[in-house]
Amino acid sequence: MAQKELPRVMCVDDEPRVLEGLALHLRRDYEVHTATSGAVALKSLIDMGAAPAVVISDMRMPVMDGATFLKQVMHLYPETTRILLTGEPGREAAVDAINKGQIFRFLTKPCAPDQLRAAVDAAVTQHRVLIAEKVLLQETLIGCIKALIDVLAITNPVAFGRASRVTRLANDLANVLGGKRFWQVEAAAMLSQIGYISLPVELVEKVYYGEQLTPEEKVLMEGVPQVARTLLGHIPRLEPVLQILTEAIQPGSGVAGDGMIKLGAGILSLVLEYDALIAQGHSASVAIQTLRSSKSHDQQMVEQFASMLGTGSAAEEIRTMPLRLVKPGMVILDDLRTHMGTLLVPKGFEVTEAFLERMRNFGSSILQENVRVMASINQ
Repeated sequence: MAQKELPRVMCVDDEPRVLEGLALHLRRDYEVHTATSGAVALKSLIDMGAAPAVVISDMRMPVMDGATFLKQVMHLYPETTRILLTGEPGREAAVDAINKGQIFRFLTKPCAPDQLRAAVDAAVTQHRVLIAEKVLLQETLIGCIKALIDVLAITNPVAFGRASRVTRLANDLANVLGGKRFWQVEAAAMLSQIGYISLPVELVEKVYYGEQLTPEEKVLMEGVPQVARTLLGHIPRLEPVLQILTEAIQPGSGVAGDGMIKLGAGILSLVLEYDALIAQGHSASVAIQTLRSSKSHDQQMVEQFASMLGTGSAAEEIRTMPLRLVKPGMVILDDLRTHMGTLLVPKGFEVTEAFLERMRNFGSSILQENVRVMASINQ
């Protein structure tokens, strides 16, 4: 039976004997880490690779006091619950700690073991609530964006069909690079074509296939990033997504951001250029070679992307079937047009439930047409 993972608690105090006491009282129920200064603690937290549930810090420490340290923790790990432990519960110290570090509890030295454990228990519960709310909000946000993109794919299949492909590639590459899916990257990929909603469908199709644009069309294209910023700029929690989008579409824009923002922009920029090369008729090998010769992308990321593409089709196969038989998750490999030439979905479009609902309005003749799809071996 696997051992239960204990909540992680970081204790910070410049007095080793205090740290020993805290660890002694907490180590039975928690995974306890200690540090003798704020600087050492910050380095340890970063080296951990995962946010702790609780941080307990002394107030009076040399170089960096507890209020300043907890403020840093708040910015790095906003869901981590923060407790201040001090031997001088003066009014100014309390106000400073609360204003700077937004602490959860204020404990005084000496602190009784039962009082300490009760405070940490409550802090861990608070951390779990914040994490659950964060996950719920992220899943709700992603679900809303997916629904929006499904609807927009009906009105502008070129742009939002591309969003489907780009999202799939970006998610796969993020998994390869970070071992997990970054929701901000997924959201940025899904919304990467939102600015094109202001353009005529015919112009989007010209851009998609790399055709020559007129001076007037180029002017319209230049306004696409601003349209995206206007549409997304006032939506809560989308700021990091907008930063990723801005830096990916306009590299060198100077958008401030942490490592995740830079990584997300690099992933999105790479898959957008790859997708554009494929749409213009280049083979995957030529597209990868073009990316390798580009100075715009991290070459280690390019090689990992190339490796991912080379091994990603092991559980998939190409099939030909009537359109009426396609299922969600299958990828259409050729442009699908009506007999009048109107584009219904572009190649690379991933079939969704919304698309299947729309298929009923296509007419029986189109539904009987054979299409090539990429499908998992289980479909």
